Amino acid sequence: MAKNPPSNPLPPDTIARHNQDHQHVLDEDYQALSRALMRRGVDLAAVEKKLAAFSLALPSWGLGTGGTRFGRFPVAGTPTTVHEKLADAAVVQQLGRLTPRVSLHFPWDRVEDPVALRQEVHDLGLGFDAVNSNTFQDQPGQAHSYRHGSLSAVSAEVRQQAVAHNIDCIRLGEKLGSKALTVWIGDGSNFPGQHSLGDALDRYLDSARKIYAALPDGWRMFIEHKFYEPAFYATVIGDWGTSYLAASSLGAKAQCLVDLGHHAQGTNIEQIVARLGRFGKLGGFHFNDSKYGDDDLDAGAINPHQLFLVFNELVECELAAPGSFDPAYMIDQSHNLTDPIESLLSSAETIAGAYARALIVDRAALAEFRAHDDVMGAFRVLRRAYETDVGPLLARLRVGAGGAADPIALYRQLGWRAAKAKERKPSGPGAGIV
Repeated sequence: MAKNPPSNPLPPDTIARHNQDHQHVLDEDYQALSRALMRRGVDLAAVEKKLAAFSLALPSWGLGTGGTRFGRFPVAGTPTTVHEKLADAAVVQQLGRLTPRVSLHFPWDRVEDPVALRQEVHDLGLGFDAVNSNTFQDQPGQAHSYRHGSLSAVSAEVRQQAVAHNIDCIRLGEKLGSKALTVWIGDGSNFPGQHSLGDALDRYLDSARKIYAALPDGWRMFIEHKFYEPAFYATVIGDWGTSYLAASSLGAKAQCLVDLGHHAQGTNIEQIVARLGRFGKLGGFHFNDSKYGDDDLDAGAINPHQLFLVFNELVECELAAPGSFDPAYMIDQSHNLTDPIESLLSSAETIAGAYARALIVDRAALAEFRAHDDVMGAFRVLRRAYETDVGPLLARLRVGAGGAADPIALYRQLGWRAAKAKERKPSGPGAGIV
């Protein structure tokens, strides 16, 4: 691969001038936060080192306008090809400096020359994250339908087709430089008696073993659960316990992937994180938010406190397994009404902010309060960290990495979307997430 310097989609000198205009306020705010954290005994240098190493992947499908089953209303200039999606991803990374990788979904993002696509993404200063298979939709020319399931289908021919697709995704991922495959299936039943609940899981595991056997060295297989939709009576991989059992059955390369929106209302997701992390099976996390179901709203838009509590457990996992805890973090959202670039910039900062707050939790004080059953004392340790405004810290690190002091404000000022609306073909209305 040619080692050309990244081709920035936005002029770096414009970002530099923008930052210069904000520098005085940035310095003042950072110094105030720094003094406050030092009084608490926070090792600010260690926190900054952790935050500087933190990153998220962008979903290729999240760079376009999303929709619902009722309709889709694309913004002008929304990307319609994988190349346009990558260009927009490069804008998000250049301004925000938190999202250096893109996760592709096949066959949506399939190209004739994946090696050339890898060079293209490299030239944009990006890389590829986990690849995602799709056996929840039928594709043109497909021999067998997934109407009644895929990896767990009663039909052996359908299962074979689904396995072959996943293995094909692995082979494409190798050419792209990916190191993981995410497998989410919509398999399940809508009526009692439709399937044998035990046999359906057995068929899934048999199919998953064949995919697992095709994993190259250094690869991981992420098993993603979702408790309903499109199956409304029983979903084959419907909860974290089934996901854990499946991953444990397959082997060390198989791990569980948790999506914040894939649980029943009121589920204690941070406890799921703690359980999977404790047993070494938390492989990845998809960040979004929800009010009612799998809404795929912007991360932290509805329940930012839950996001903080999730990261509190993720930090606990880091501390319990230093050097070996390495989950794949990705934003997984559907942007129905907002400009996807703006939502992704906002969400990435929100997620990094939750991580920063978890990093400044006084762990020694928390342990002391817990040891003496001091309920309010322990709660107040977490609440103090949660209520801390870490924005100045994030802004300082972002600017130091070449990003913008106010990414969304500068993005709007530069008129990227309006310019692309003149260049790109329109994206038609319709239903669905992409």
